[in-house]
Amino acid sequence: MDFFNVDIEMLQRLIAIAMGRGGDYADIFFEYSSLDEMQFKDRKVSSVGQHIDYGVGIRVLKGEQTGYAYSESTEWDKMEKAARTAAAIADGLVQASCPVDVTEISHACYYPANDSWSGFDAAKRIDFLQRMNDQVYGLDARITNVMESLTSSFERTLFFNSLGELAEDCGPMSSLSISIVAREGSRRENASLSRSFRMGSEFLTDSLMSEMTSEVVRKCSLLFQARTVKGGTMPVVMGAGGSGILLHEAIGHAFEADFIRKGTSIFTDSLGKKICNEKISVVDDGTIPFNRGSINIDDEGVPSQKTYMVKDGILTSFLHDRVSAKHYCVAPTGNGRRESFRFNPIPRMRATYMENGDSTKEDIIASVREGVFLDTFSNGQVQIGAGDFTFYVKSGWLIENGKLTQPLKDINVIGNGPQALADIVAVASDCLIDNGKWTCGKEQYCPVSCGMPTVLVSKLSVGGV
Repeated sequence: MDFFNVDIEMLQRLIAIAMGRGGDYADIFFEYSSLDEMQFKDRKVSSVGQHIDYGVGIRVLKGEQTGYAYSESTEWDKMEKAARTAAAIADGLVQASCPVDVTEISHACYYPANDSWSGFDAAKRIDFLQRMNDQVYGLDARITNVMESLTSSFERTLFFNSLGELAEDCGPMSSLSISIVAREGSRRENASLSRSFRMGSEFLTDSLMSEMTSEVVRKCSLLFQARTVKGGTMPVVMGAGGSGILLHEAIGHAFEADFIRKGTSIFTDSLGKKICNEKISVVDDGTIPFNRGSINIDDEGVPSQKTYMVKDGILTSFLHDRVSAKHYCVAPTGNGRRESFRFNPIPRMRATYMENGDSTKEDIIASVREGVFLDTFSNGQVQIGAGDFTFYVKSGWLIENGKLTQPLKDINVIGNGPQALADIVAVASDCLIDNGKWTCGKEQYCPVSCGMPTVLVSKLSVGGV
């Protein structure tokens, strides 16, 4: 509270103003964030930036109405105006009283609470990026361009609501990205890779550098041997890790309770029903230590948790914020998230993944007579209501008679998320969380992560770009 220059009395006065026109519930969300970024291109620093954001958002709920307003200042008159504006938008007539008792919400900590980047100056960042740059060029003479990006941020939040609940959090986020271009004769290929964690400067290690440089060069080099796939409907093996983005986009969004309330999700009437193979359990987890998608508390002050959306093939829970939880008379699941204090919180995923099955990757591949193995998912389009999707896959392999035979590239995968989930017939025991710089863009931008074990989907439509 000292950081945002407020005290309990001020918070209670703001809540009283916010509920002064008959609100059922109100909350206040303070946020401070700092972001430093550095781009390294063509063997030198190409850009450097620093961004500071600071402000408060005030929300009022009355029935089905939501009033929301924010201020980029925490001066009293600005906050008071925001509270009155939110109250007017929610629109009511009954005077409400402010809370008397204050309860501080306790929560576990899944990432450091200190900002270790504060002592890590520009010279150290440049040295790391330069060494990484040199290492990449030294791995393959065909590489013509290298671009790296290093971002580090630290965020503080304070939350208070009309129930008297008080919560605070702080923590870092760090990301490192690399993109390369290689040329062989007239042929040109490119590859990119990123890593992102809720960590500070301890994130930058020589082992991380070696891991990323070798992997991005390997991916790019393999593309020179790859060809496009012959289209058709066929079995698809999805590799462990980044394939989880399909789980996030084509299935996970349909479990978010705002879509359920609106009746636009294909799973609206499926709670408690079997929707896939009993070997499948799908989780949204905000408690993985240092993970990009983890949160100590959500942006409504609810402690984070591990939520089973699907357990042994049965749809057991949706992902709730406070609004949907009240509507369905259940407890919130810690999924109320927002891009910043300028935005109203809505149900959002954190780290979404499928748990291990009882097969092996080798046995799954061996079981496929003719199909494809996909391992580097990129962008795609999803119709959340119906679950229809189209995904672009950068690279993969042709499967012939149970063996990976030919590298593939530029693959389109078309299908329906719920149907693809139902068509998973084997799940390996090699679940991997992909630690890339995944960001979900549902109305607002939020950091997330995803993961999968190797799985076999009995049939999907596959084609070349």
